[in-house]
Amino acid sequence: MKLPEQFIKKYERLLGEEAQAFFQTFEEKPVAAFRVNPLKTSLPNFSNPIPNSPWSYYGKISGKSIEHVTGAVYSQEPSAQIVGQVAAPQKGIKVLDLAASPGGKATHLLTYLDGTGILVANEINKKRSKVLVENLERFGARNTVVTNETPERLAKVFPSYFDLIVLDAPCSGEGMFRKNPEAIAYWSESYPIECANRQREILAEAMKMLAPGGQLVYSTCTWSPEENEAIVNWLLENYTNLALVPIPKSEGMVGGIDQMESIRLYPHHFKGEGQFVAKLQDSRPSEPFKKVKLRKSQLSKEKLAYWQTFSEQHLNISLKGVLHCFGDELYLLPDGLPDLSSLRIARNGLHLGTFKKKRFEPSFALGMAMQPDEVKKVVAIDSANFKNYVAGESLILSKPYPNGWYQLTIEDKGLGFVKIIGNTLKNKYPKGLRFK
Repeated sequence: MKLPEQFIKKYERLLGEEAQAFFQTFEEKPVAAFRVNPLKTSLPNFSNPIPNSPWSYYGKISGKSIEHVTGAVYSQEPSAQIVGQVAAPQKGIKVLDLAASPGGKATHLLTYLDGTGILVANEINKKRSKVLVENLERFGARNTVVTNETPERLAKVFPSYFDLIVLDAPCSGEGMFRKNPEAIAYWSESYPIECANRQREILAEAMKMLAPGGQLVYSTCTWSPEENEAIVNWLLENYTNLALVPIPKSEGMVGGIDQMESIRLYPHHFKGEGQFVAKLQDSRPSEPFKKVKLRKSQLSKEKLAYWQTFSEQHLNISLKGVLHCFGDELYLLPDGLPDLSSLRIARNGLHLGTFKKKRFEPSFALGMAMQPDEVKKVVAIDSANFKNYVAGESLILSKPYPNGWYQLTIEDKGLGFVKIIGNTLKNKYPKGLRFK
């Protein structure tokens, strides 16, 4: 791999005698890894766990595998997994993932939240926000809103709101050179400075949303001190209520440059790509949570009755949250959200389904979020029928079933809802996700 000359000089200066070992890693293959999803049931057993990383394994998972399609695993390289591990949100809190696409960190945060609290996952790019929605739905997210907004507009809706903010900031991407060699073409000696200016702008808005007593996790996938330690020092100088929280270091992790509380991950030390992570604690006394008013829902008594009938006939549990109707689409929002009507929303909580003429039809997302034991009517398929189903084909079952809606499962994991008429299973797998 041909690295920019100025990049080589910079890291010869910063790393000294370690520089050659560092540069040698760019000739090696990037390290693949994944996390299992404990929000799902009947998880497979995997070998080669990543030390000191719960749910994490080295290895590659096919995007067409049953494990991936059902959301039982999420592919994420080892260094990137450290960000969620450092954040480790407590159950029940309000969390913002400010630059969330494609969803690695958001799904990791959901694992810790375990179906409690609120996660707002934001992605400013509209196309990337759709990818984020797909990954969160596959993972089985229930307590999550996906926004497609600027930090400035978010800050107006969520003042002093979040107990934890995670910003994996847009950066110069030096730590991804091995994984994405095209990133080298964007790099220049001045590029880290340009990125640092934008990082400060984003953090200034993030700080408006941090609740008193909250935590901020700041990370990048670059080694540039201008975007890492210099940004953390800027935060400490401008927000005197913040203090660095020491991050415990396992094998291969090193402290920041003149900042031992944070961590740096270099590929010649740590089996993964490049990453920087810092954790900061706000010292202001926490304040009691103020109840906020949601936008008035369009859920009529008639539509509510249709949903209640479906829920009573098909679900074994009562879903917790606030029912909200947008046109004919019904969503379940986490309790405690403010009015989001001024924001661009990519996913308004858990999409429960759609009101049709005199009936309610469940969504794919609901069928992915429910555990099989939470649903009254379930039909299981084998791996051969799985291939046909994800290709968009209707299935002929070995025996007739009573007509109606069923959660489709494979290996005891949900794969959406389907309509069965006799022995014909009508395919409801989203067209945009189908593959052969």
